[in-house]
Amino acid sequence: MVKPPTTTPQIAPPPAILATPSAIPSTFTDGLPLPKLLVFDLDYTLWPFWVDTHVTPPVKAKDNNTRAVDRLNESFAFYPAVPPILHAAHGLSLPLALASRTSAPDLAVSLLKTLHVPVPAPALPPPTLNSNPPNPLHAPRTPSTSSLPKLRRHPSAPALAPPRRAWDFFAHSAIFPGDKRTHMAKLQRASGVAYAEMLFFDDEGRNRNVESLGVCFWLVRDGVTREEVDSGVREWRRRRGVKGGMAEEEEEEEV
Repeated sequence: MVKPPTTTPQIAPPPAILATPSAIPSTFTDGLPLPKLLVFDLDYTLWPFWVDTHVTPPVKAKDNNTRAVDRLNESFAFYPAVPPILHAAHGLSLPLALASRTSAPDLAVSLLKTLHVPVPAPALPPPTLNSNPPNPLHAPRTPSTSSLPKLRRHPSAPALAPPRRAWDFFAHSAIFPGDKRTHMAKLQRASGVAYAEMLFFDDEGRNRNVESLGVCFWLVRDGVTREEVDSGVREWRRRRGVKGGMAEEEEEEEV
């Protein structure tokens, strides 16, 4: 699928990433088999631009590395759903890989090393109030911030680890021009994972030719989302004859 060029790519603002069930693919935690290697294209799959035509090097980090700007001060970041998905896969020790045909591989790697992925904040109860608020009968007539109840950090809140480079989430990479079957062959040799155990997300239908190797291909329409990942995993399971899961249960109810 060919994307129209644009001089100002749609950039997602740095999101507040929460470790909630709605932020990660449901197939990651439903107890059914998962592919042994999730492979992602870059342009218009993980980020909304062509790195070889939209980005003018060098790039530098902004906003705690959640976005980057190039020499023309254009801003670049991932699609909003990407960071929680990367963290969820990492938490499950699910290997990730990259397969891009960009003609600017060094710039792509530089951007992946510049962009950091914030650590998801755990969902916690509201902060607790100071157990000894001031007595209103003895409070000063003039309002003062010192007389207000103080918020305390919830005792169960763990210390958050620092953000990690996006590059570090991917165990393997194949970033160079050419037929995506060549990319898959390189990833297969590097990972040792059989083609049938791979699931490849890409925005261009022509790259479906990787299926001739046995790789399961899933066409991404408007960037990677939780729903796209779930749909791809379910298709991979369907081809392997795996039964069960929410999707099949819904289909049985409709019959």
